Amino acid sequence: MDYYEIVRKLIGNIEPVGETNEDDRRFENLKKITELTEKLIAEIANVESDYKSAYQYSMKRVSNYAGEFLNRLGIKE
Repeated sequence: MDYYEIVRKLIGNIEPVGETNEDDRRFENLKKITELTEKLIAEIANVESDYKSAYQYSMKRVSNYAGEFLNRLGIKE
């Protein structure tokens, strides 16, 4: 089981099914997963900006990787 599967199992389904009570639960799950995603992206953005000017290869590599990820998401240009 990978991290994605663990998080999905912990949070639960997010797709609506057309039944009000179940969709209310799934909407709460969606809010939880978006809050988690927002925190993770903020952490990745911090790594990118904090080590952008680093001269050590390993630190610069982390910053570059984080920046490329943010570019793929369209968050950073």
